[in-house]
Amino acid sequence: MIAYVGLPVLALVLWDLAIVVAYKVLHWEWVGSRHVPLTLYGSAIGVIVGFRNNSAYGRWWEARTLWGAIVNNSRSFARQVTATLRAPAQDADLLRETQRWLVHHQIAYVHALRRQLRGEDPLAVLPGILEPDEIETLRGEKNVALTLQQRMGSRLRDCRDRNWVDSIEWQAMDGNLDDLADAQGGTERIKNTPMPKQYDYFPQLFVQIYCLVLPVGLVETLGWFTPLGSTLVGFMFLALDKIGRDLEDPFDNTVFDVPMTAICKTIEINLRQLLGETELPDPEKPIHGVLW
Repeated sequence: MIAYVGLPVLALVLWDLAIVVAYKVLHWEWVGSRHVPLTLYGSAIGVIVGFRNNSAYGRWWEARTLWGAIVNNSRSFARQVTATLRAPAQDADLLRETQRWLVHHQIAYVHALRRQLRGEDPLAVLPGILEPDEIETLRGEKNVALTLQQRMGSRLRDCRDRNWVDSIEWQAMDGNLDDLADAQGGTERIKNTPMPKQYDYFPQLFVQIYCLVLPVGLVETLGWFTPLGSTLVGFMFLALDKIGRDLEDPFDNTVFDVPMTAICKTIEINLRQLLGETELPDPEKPIHGVLW
């Protein structure tokens, strides 16, 4: 809690003490006024900060909903690949290799998308999922996740050309890729569209002004106890303002992120199991109470 809003609260305590000393010791009575409408100011600022926090939480929840869609479509795609593709007996080995290729590329897709959204190198997590030569061909791509999806679409078209899947089944799998692309576009929209500047600046300014006015309006009534009441109320407003700032960027690679690492690890485990693999990664575990 100290690390979260410690410095602003410390500054508020020092300001409260300065007002009390000026009023009670130096007898500067002009620094205090019980006529300051703190209740009116507090109500108005509470509405403004609450509205901003609702908008920030809406961004965070939409991001989590989009990743829920990625989970569902990844499972559906892998299930269709492993259960729908059929080949003649002489192509059985090629079929299994194609199924493995498609499912591993879907695993690589979610990990690459996660890294892209967090501003990290997407190729760093692909060893062990894709072959080294294929990873090398992705170097220099501006949108690795999109490139992986395009290659999956091309491989599905080859399966249709080989008559391993009929047109209706191919359309269903291609539709899953479309849904994944829609979800990716939604996450990129949130990532690349920050909150409007006025949402960022004015609520913080109003909270800071209110915290400065608090001891002025309370010192005549509370006297030496002014820092207790002023700091407590100011702390709540400062914390509310900080909460909104933390939630508005759900892909910022902080403890307040959507837990994309855990989500991607779950997808990888599920998809590898659909392939019949037994060497599975361990599920992501919380670190100090935070699931990444």
